[in-house]
Amino acid sequence: MKFIISGGGTGGHIFPAVAIANEIRRRQPDAEILFVGANGRMEMTRVPEAGYKIVGLDITGLQRRLTPQNILFPVRVFRSVRKAGKLIQEFRPNAVVGVGGYASAPVLLAATSRGIPSLIQEQNSYAGLVNKLLGRRVSKICVAYDGMEKFFPTDKIVLTGNPVRTEIAHGSRAEALQFFNLDPSKKTLLVIGGSLGARTLNLATAVALPRLREAGVQLLWQTGKIYFPEARQQAQSYAADRLQALEFIQRMDLAYAAADVVISRAGALSVSELCLTGKASILVPSPNVAEDHQTKNALALVGKGAAVLITDEHAPTRLYDEALRLLAAPDRQQQLSERVRELARPDATTAIVNELFKLIKK
Repeated sequence: MKFIISGGGTGGHIFPAVAIANEIRRRQPDAEILFVGANGRMEMTRVPEAGYKIVGLDITGLQRRLTPQNILFPVRVFRSVRKAGKLIQEFRPNAVVGVGGYASAPVLLAATSRGIPSLIQEQNSYAGLVNKLLGRRVSKICVAYDGMEKFFPTDKIVLTGNPVRTEIAHGSRAEALQFFNLDPSKKTLLVIGGSLGARTLNLATAVALPRLREAGVQLLWQTGKIYFPEARQQAQSYAADRLQALEFIQRMDLAYAAADVVISRAGALSVSELCLTGKASILVPSPNVAEDHQTKNALALVGKGAAVLITDEHAPTRLYDEALRLLAAPDRQQQLSERVRELARPDATTAIVNELFKLIKK
């Protein structure tokens, strides 16, 4: 069997895509899997690192203001759909999966116009415009939240949850503390701004370093590429054995295992990982996303007493007050942990691939 998996742009799209590919290959070791991404985006390096071939399309997003890129946007879409069609004709997939991101739409358009079984994996609680339009064309839509019938045809929706690397929930705390050179007698705070970093979280964390040091709190800080050089300089003023400032954390299983409290953006992947690992968390939704979908993701947890929400606007003044209060309140941490774990869907990847294989058998 042959499969095309399209999309990317951020870890929130890429890691679920790789999880789906891994599950396909586990069931069908001889399956041929081709990824299609956007040239210049992180999937072009992350996917080959995971052991899969990827082809890039010359496609970008539509900017919110008038720019030269916007003028060229229709041309790039046309070329990308044409190239995607050629890829599909040559590769002849049994089914196509779209996980969101710039490359997802041209591939799904090309696949559905040729009658190839197709599936959207919608990670967020609020579907973007492209997925809403494509939802009318694809065969099946796997979602992570209730109430998605307001975006998609009801008969196509399957509630599966988001694909998450299940090993992320099985990190050993003892191994984690040793790996990151942390003191087991001290509280540990994990700050993750998503795979690309988060300016607000990074700036608030930098300002809070003296307070964290005074409180005896250890810090694991994923900065992202842009802020990393500055964070590394700032870290020199912090006790070296209590701080790990990292551009990107490869061993997230150990990072979660080490953490008592997590500060995070509210992307779909981050929220799903927090549910699976059962971590007490403070969510700071990014304001720079379509339809403010991260706030909606966060509210899905907050409404069930499973997380704390601080807006991006209030993060500079309130984030670390709340973080220090939560670190000093183990009972509240336990309550958040129990409630967020109830929302986990550890079998999401299996359920999605089940739906994919059903489409092929029809």
